[in-house]
Amino acid sequence: MSTYTQIIYQIVFSTKRREPTLSRKNRPELFKYIYGVLKNNKCHLYRLNGVDDHLHIVTHLHPTVALASLIKDIKLSSSGYIKEKGLFPRFNAWQEGYGAFTYSYSSKKNLIRYVMKQEAHHQKKTYKSELINLLHEHGVEYDDKYLL
Repeated sequence: MSTYTQIIYQIVFSTKRREPTLSRKNRPELFKYIYGVLKNNKCHLYRLNGVDDHLHIVTHLHPTVALASLIKDIKLSSSGYIKEKGLFPRFNAWQEGYGAFTYSYSSKKNLIRYVMKQEAHHQKKTYKSELINLLHEHGVEYDDKYLL
């Protein structure tokens, strides 16, 4: 293949209505499953982490993979897996939409470190405030009504 890219994405999405349903105990199994989805889509996972109401994925997308299709695949298949395995009994669904932000290769280590420390980070900051910061940092315009 003669297509070369180096685009690192941070993908962020939450549980429906940001309900705190992703208990710490079963998150590693969910993360392993999502890793498999990424691998099946030829994407390279750098880091995956989250807390009880949202996830962060740091990945490189294969040039043949569309971001929206990948996220749809992750959400649909992981939702089915969660319900089939009974991983998170109170989990209903993923919230519609997502945040996706690109980073330079030189930022990769700091980004991975940031995602690794999500539990500590969210003792001080809510998901909504974190998302608003990411939107501002990346110059993304947004409508407050979608940040419920």
